[in-house]
Amino acid sequence: MAEIELKDVTKRYGDGTEAVKHMNLDIQDGEFVILVGPSGCGKSTALRMIAGLEDISDGELLIGGERVNELAPRDRDIAMVFQNYALYPHMTVRENMGFALKLSKVEKEEINSRVEEAAKILDLTEHLERKPANLSGGQRQRVAMGRAIVRNPAAFLMDEPLSNLDAKLRVQMRAEVSRLQKRLQTTTIYVTHDQTEAMTLGDRVAVMRSGVVQQVGRPQELYDRPRNLFVAGFIGSPSMNFMSGQVENGQVKLPMVDVPIPDNLRGEMQQGRTVIVGIRPEHMEDASLINERHKGVFFRTTIDLLESMGSELYAHFKVGAGVESDELRELAEDAGAGELPRTAGEEGRAVARLSADAQVRVGRESELWLETDKLQFFDPETGRSLAVREEEPVPA
Repeated sequence: MAEIELKDVTKRYGDGTEAVKHMNLDIQDGEFVILVGPSGCGKSTALRMIAGLEDISDGELLIGGERVNELAPRDRDIAMVFQNYALYPHMTVRENMGFALKLSKVEKEEINSRVEEAAKILDLTEHLERKPANLSGGQRQRVAMGRAIVRNPAAFLMDEPLSNLDAKLRVQMRAEVSRLQKRLQTTTIYVTHDQTEAMTLGDRVAVMRSGVVQQVGRPQELYDRPRNLFVAGFIGSPSMNFMSGQVENGQVKLPMVDVPIPDNLRGEMQQGRTVIVGIRPEHMEDASLINERHKGVFFRTTIDLLESMGSELYAHFKVGAGVESDELRELAEDAGAGELPRTAGEEGRAVARLSADAQVRVGRESELWLETDKLQFFDPETGRSLAVREEEPVPA
């Protein structure tokens, strides 16, 4: 195991494009860190620089306290698990898992011992003599992980290893990866586009946008205290709702209801100021299910779409003019919504995540409750959270 440090690491291509910009990240010995962000944000490039598959343009990379910028991948004592498994089809599972050790001239008995130990950990013992073509997708991915485990490296680097699996198997494998890392306690850096994987797997998560790390923290910290619009919109499923708010007479006027200004933000909320308000879908509920002990406000709206998820309902409704910002536009494009046609002055939309017992109906006016203590407020010019202290600078 080893600590991994990125000090002002930059990747610059020949045409001047910077895929990763001044990245600083300190990963502790045995820590499980996730790099997450939309396509093209630089997360895989950062991982490939750590692996030695991409040259570092500027900055320093240290593994176990040693500068490794110029070291070849084979000399960095890391093992990488790829998205596409990269198994040799003509080799058995045993041969695939032990191949790197064979190339390193490890004794045959030692190879078999390590392979069989890893196979027990990954529940692959009965498949050791089978070929990859006779395995399921999840089994192939476990073989790829086993090939990394047998090397006993200082660190595991995983590049979207579950993205080729179907949704149900991805959930199962996610749990297996988490259990495996906790058992081995090997320093692990895991790249994913899936924020659900990021929130459920990592000790810490680094959210990236356009080559820049936006925020690093525990999953719950990113959810509760996002430092800017981008992090707030990326973390959470369904994603956070955003709408414009106007400060008037000690309150923030939203399209559907007025909400109180939090005590800690009164200095930021001058009369007449415009802010962007973030509301997570799970912080709304059917008013009929709320009692007087719950703090919040009630509002009426017409539900225009209901999605039943079995254990909950997603209720969609309109909230006046939509909010425009570079961060939210980029998030929409990453989700595919940026390709949908829009008209000038188009109304914004919001979604509430309601209990399955909710009595709301499509096309009918319904009363919803909003938990005002959980609202997020952002500066529409900079996108930064108004709850972030000045000594906690937000990346540009």
